Amino acid sequence: MTASKPVEPQWGTGIPRWQLALLVGAPIVLGVGAVYLWNRMSPSYRARAANKKGNKYFKAAKYENAIQCFTEAIALCPTEQKSDLSAFYHDRATAYEQQMKWTEVVQDCSQAITHDPRYIKAFLKRAKAHEKLDNKKKCLEDISAVSILEDYQNQESRKLAENMLLQIGYEAIDKHENRGWTMPSPQFIKSYFGSFTDDIISQPLQKGEQKDEDKDNEGEASEVTASHHLSSGYLKAKHYMDEEDYDKIISECTKEVDSEGRYMAEALLLRATFYLLIGNTEAAEPDLDRVINMQEANVKLRANALIKRGSLYKELHQPLLSKQDFNMAAEIDKRNPDVYHHRGQAQSSFAVYTQAYTGNYPSKSRFRIVMKGFEKVIERFPTCAEGYALYAQALTMEKQFGKADKMYDKCIEVEPDNATHYVHKGLLQLQWKRNLDWTSMSELGLDLISKAIEIDNKCVFAYKAMGLIELLRSNHDKAIEMSNKAINLAKSENELGTFYTQREEAYAHRAVFRKYGIRLADRVSF
Repeated sequence: MTASKPVEPQWGTGIPRWQLALLVGAPIVLGVGAVYLWNRMSPSYRARAANKKGNKYFKAAKYENAIQCFTEAIALCPTEQKSDLSAFYHDRATAYEQQMKWTEVVQDCSQAITHDPRYIKAFLKRAKAHEKLDNKKKCLEDISAVSILEDYQNQESRKLAENMLLQIGYEAIDKHENRGWTMPSPQFIKSYFGSFTDDIISQPLQKGEQKDEDKDNEGEASEVTASHHLSSGYLKAKHYMDEEDYDKIISECTKEVDSEGRYMAEALLLRATFYLLIGNTEAAEPDLDRVINMQEANVKLRANALIKRGSLYKELHQPLLSKQDFNMAAEIDKRNPDVYHHRGQAQSSFAVYTQAYTGNYPSKSRFRIVMKGFEKVIERFPTCAEGYALYAQALTMEKQFGKADKMYDKCIEVEPDNATHYVHKGLLQLQWKRNLDWTSMSELGLDLISKAIEIDNKCVFAYKAMGLIELLRSNHDKAIEMSNKAINLAKSENELGTFYTQREEAYAHRAVFRKYGIRLADRVSF
C-alpha cells in the first residue's frame, strides 16, 4: 500500500498569494495617491505653483501676468506660512518695480517685512522705491536697517546711504542759510590768539608807553585817553576784548571802519579775525583783502592778514593761493615767527607722511622717513601742540597707539585748555583698546570727551564725537541731543551739513529699533 503524503496545513483563507498581495497593496497605493492628490489640492501647494508660474512670466518680461500669478499665490497662501507670504509679496514688489510703480513696491515690501522683519532684500527694495518717491528720511531708515543687518559690508547699500545723507545735508544748509552765527567759547578764542606771537591786534592796550602821535611801523599806539575810548570804535572793541565781551567786537569795529577812523586797518583785521572765528568766511575775506592792499598800513598788520587769508585758503582747499599768501607774508616780514608756524611746518611733515603712506616711497623706508620728519618738527618746535597732534595722527595710522597716546599727552601738556586734544585722545581709545569689550572702550572715550566739554562747553568737535559714540552704542536719544548741540555751534556750511546728517542718521537708527528691534549696538565691533 502506498504511503500517503502528509497534509500541509491551510494558512489564511486559501486565496492565492498574488491575489493576497494585490488586496494588501492596493490600499497602500490608493493612500499614497490620495495624499499626493490632497497635497496638489492644498492651498500651500497651489500658492507655490502660482508663484512658480509667476516667476516664469517674470523671466519672460510679462510683468502683468506675473503680478496676477503672485497675487493668486498671496491669496492662496495660509497666513501662518509667513516665510512663503514674505517671499510672494517680495516677488510681486519686484514685478511692480519693473513697471516703476513705486507706491505699490513700497506697499508690498512693507507686507514682506511684516512677515519677516529681517528680510534684507525687502528693506533694500523699499529703500530704493522711497528714493524714487523722494521720501529721503524713509529711504534712510530702510537703508540703515540694511546696513546694520549686513554689518555695513554691502557697497551698494552703503553708497545709497551716503547719497541720502548727502542730500539731507544739502537741504539742511539751504534751510539754515540765514541762521545767526555763534561766537566760540572764550577758551577757544584765547587758544586761537595764543597761536600768534607777533599779532598787534591781540595785544592788550597799555597805558603810559607811547602817545598816539608816536605810532610807527612797529606797533599801534599804547597811550589811550578816555576821549579816544569814547570816539574810537576800534579802541572800544579792544576794551571789550580785554573784558572777554566778544559779542560786541564786530559791531564796534564796523563803526571804526564806517567812519574811516584812525585805526581803520586794525579794525578791519580784528573784524575779519572774529568773522573767521564765527565761521563767516565770506565776510572775512574782503576785510583781509583790504588790509593786505593797504600799502601804508603797519607791515605786521599786513603780514598777519596774509597769514590768516593763507590759512583760510588752505581750509577752502586752494593750496596755490595759500602758498602765495604765506610766501608774501615771509617776504614783507621776514622775522615774523607766525609766518613759519602757520605755514605749517608740522603739516608739511604730515603731507610727507600721506605721500609715503600712499606708496610713493619704498615701503621699507617710508615709515622711517616720515617719523624722522615729525621728530625734527617737535624737536624744533617743542611748544607747538599741532606738531605733536599730527605726529599722533601719523602714529595712529601706523597703529602705534601707545606712542600716539603719549603724543596726545604732550599736546595736553602744552595746551591744557585746548579741548580738542582730549577729544583726539578719547577717540584713540576706541581704536587702541581692542582687548576690552565695546562698552569699556566707549566709556574710556566718553570720559575724555566729557572732560573736553568741561573745559570748553562750545567745543563742537567734542559734541560731534560724543554723538557718534552714542550712536554706535545705540543710545539714540543721547546721540540726537549731542548732534543738536553740534548743529547749534557749527561755524561753516560743511560743519552744518556734517552734523545735520549725523543727527538724521541717529533718528533713522532710532526708528529702525522702535519698529523692528534692530540695533547697531548688538552688532558693532572694532
